[in-house]
Amino acid sequence: MSRRAEAPRRRARPRLPAWTATLTWKAAVFITVMCCVLAALLGVLVHTAVTRQTVGHAREKSLARLTEVSRAYEAGEALPPRSGVDPPGLPGPLRGLAAGGRRGTMVGRFLGRPVMWAAAPADGGRALAAWTDYSQSARTINGLDGAIIGSSVLAIGATLLVGAFAVTRVTRRLHQTARVARRIGAGDLDARVDDPRTADPSRRQDEVAVVAGALDTMASALQRKLQAEQRFTADVAHELRTPLTGLSAAAELLPPGRPAELVQDRARALRALTEDLLEISRLDARTEHVDLDAHELPPLAARVAQGTDTRVEVTGEPVRVETDRRRLERVLGNLISNAHRHGRPPVVLTVDGPVVTVRDHGDGFPEYLTAGGPQRFRTEGGGKGHGLGLTIAAGQAEVMGAVLTFGNAPDGGAVARLTLPRYTGPDGEEPPVRAAT
Repeated sequence: MSRRAEAPRRRARPRLPAWTATLTWKAAVFITVMCCVLAALLGVLVHTAVTRQTVGHAREKSLARLTEVSRAYEAGEALPPRSGVDPPGLPGPLRGLAAGGRRGTMVGRFLGRPVMWAAAPADGGRALAAWTDYSQSARTINGLDGAIIGSSVLAIGATLLVGAFAVTRVTRRLHQTARVARRIGAGDLDARVDDPRTADPSRRQDEVAVVAGALDTMASALQRKLQAEQRFTADVAHELRTPLTGLSAAAELLPPGRPAELVQDRARALRALTEDLLEISRLDARTEHVDLDAHELPPLAARVAQGTDTRVEVTGEPVRVETDRRRLERVLGNLISNAHRHGRPPVVLTVDGPVVTVRDHGDGFPEYLTAGGPQRFRTEGGGKGHGLGLTIAAGQAEVMGAVLTFGNAPDGGAVARLTLPRYTGPDGEEPPVRAAT
């Protein structure tokens, strides 16, 4: 049995909407819950205190009336109104309390109206009772409950609005910081948050301002470091061009033979490396200018693959693309050269509409390359090359507005896919296509 079969199945957690993960939503829920809890607690306290006071006042009034009724009953006089012995409507628990020889009060109803009953023991195990109107007290308590609920709703709404406004200000600054971080990650090293609190030292900095300031500082340091590396690369490449030109000329003057061929081959390789470094320095500096025009893709791709032992296949309907022909030839040439150098035949170049795919049947691209793109001066498994060909291809593709992706075929082999923008002329009319000569 495989490990996958032996592993216990985990219960999948229900996926919540994306908006429930936002800080604004969480803060709003927290504020609302806390306001509701606080309002409920205060409402219960106020209701309990006022109800106790109101009921206590009504109870004292009923007991005072019961005292007068008891005095008249003991004197054999006629009982006052709203009193009697075992009157109808007397609550059973209160009747039982009086029959047991004790006095007590209880809120009940009489003739459909709320009353406060008071009862005391009478002769023969009966109950002497008196009642007072409790309508005003009941209205007072009900009105208080309504006022508590209304004021709680207003307080919760006002607190929620104020809290949402305060949290939104914070989240807006956090979103701005996140956008700048993404721009820096995409290569825009000029992006800065420029939080107002960091620009003014006299203002107290909160946590968001500290994060924004740290991000700006990091971006500035990274920009300076990369600019220094770019200047160093460009300076080294420029300084090497002059002695390499002399070295190449001197190598051509050597007498024919194997030593001369080795020197000439190494001189050409070193010169190609120098030219690649210069090209990368120009791409890093973002000083490249594109010459966009409409081109038919199949003949242009076939021209680049000519003489490289690469099979060219055209599928789908040919389309015009808007691109820089020189840069496109450079990209395709580097992809084909990389496929032949690091892969295994057959190498196939496929044109499908605006998409050009270069595939070999070797071991495929390394994992780091498919995950994060090519890295200069890095090769896998001690392979030949300097890792500059794919780096230049990716940079040139970005300059001319194309999308270059790297992956591996399911049945083995590296796959580089270049997607070019389609050309659309004004009013849908396409101008004559420049021939790929």
